Amino acid sequence: MRRHARPRAGAALLGAVLLLPACSGGAGEEASDGGGGAAAPGGGAEPPQATDRLVPPGEPETVADGLETPWSIAFLPDGSALVGERDTARVLRVSPDGGTEEAGEVDGVSPSGEGGLLGLAVSPDMGEDLEGEVFAYFTSDSDNRIVRMPFDADGGLGEQETVLDGIPSASFHNGGRIAFGPDGHLYAGTGDAGDTGNAPDPDSLGGKILRMTPDGEPAPDDPGGDLVYSSGHRNVQGLAWDQEGALLATEFGQDTWDEINVIEAGGDYGWPETEGTGGGEGVIDPVVTWTTDEASPSGAAVAEGSLWVAALRGERLWRVPLTGDPGDPVAEPEALHQGEYGRLRAVAATPDGSELWITTSNRDGRGEPRDGDDRILRIPLRG
Repeated sequence: MRRHARPRAGAALLGAVLLLPACSGGAGEEASDGGGGAAAPGGGAEPPQATDRLVPPGEPETVADGLETPWSIAFLPDGSALVGERDTARVLRVSPDGGTEEAGEVDGVSPSGEGGLLGLAVSPDMGEDLEGEVFAYFTSDSDNRIVRMPFDADGGLGEQETVLDGIPSASFHNGGRIAFGPDGHLYAGTGDAGDTGNAPDPDSLGGKILRMTPDGEPAPDDPGGDLVYSSGHRNVQGLAWDQEGALLATEFGQDTWDEINVIEAGGDYGWPETEGTGGGEGVIDPVVTWTTDEASPSGAAVAEGSLWVAALRGERLWRVPLTGDPGDPVAEPEALHQGEYGRLRAVAATPDGSELWITTSNRDGRGEPRDGDDRILRIPLRG
């Protein structure tokens, strides 16, 4: 594993990220798949670094088990979560005490390889009465697409409506993570669907990060009017925002380097010409690279001053401290729980930021299931 960071225009977005309150090879997604600072020159005070304030997370405990390849976690305002199963297309509602009930099933899902029911996102307009809209990204018979469904706590999911279709699909590299950003728009990480030409192609929705209104239209300030927020991606499965609103994304490499990128509007991230750093003029380098056996990074979340990344082939949880330095925005990543729970797929912070929920992915055809798999783990972040 190595770190790489260089100054860039968009990196200034990370300027005050400190302390939130609160694959790799071949065709598949992976090869086997406040105050108190020291005096600063000139008389000011050095800002405290995130790495000075990191609190060791607590020990994991199981929230729910017996699940089938849970791919995404989307929290509701009451602290319960919607969890989607990739191959069954079921959406489960899981309470903090582990109670689990089926909220519905997404129609039209065609699971194959890495495809199926992938990302879930809850509308930021979801009220405390738990009535609102839920969005899902899934693989159909012909493409990857995003739908929305009404939701209420008593009736579960209602009839779905297609928001966006025509995202390239294949057995591999479907991307699939969706999330609402601080701007209220819906973002989607897509894969190149095994065709490297999709990633740089401005006319393809594959190998991109997309940005849209909840109706699936380009955001009003989208200069190109084409939904494409960034391009040159191989397979993006993690989206998270820091305290200042900068978007961080995880990406599967092919044979050498997996990546964390700071996403700039209109940015080119180099695939297929570049894997890892050194893309040259016009290509934005990642801020972290891992060898492909250390990561295969999927879900991502920001909480307590760090970016947390779930690793599949790497079978560990990565904590990546956020420094607040625009020129070097991350500190040395730390591997946690290596090999203890197998493959880790999704990671999400609870609404109050006090815990992480993480899903295992040992029943996805690449892992070795253990008793109780697949499961949701809870990790306390505060004492």
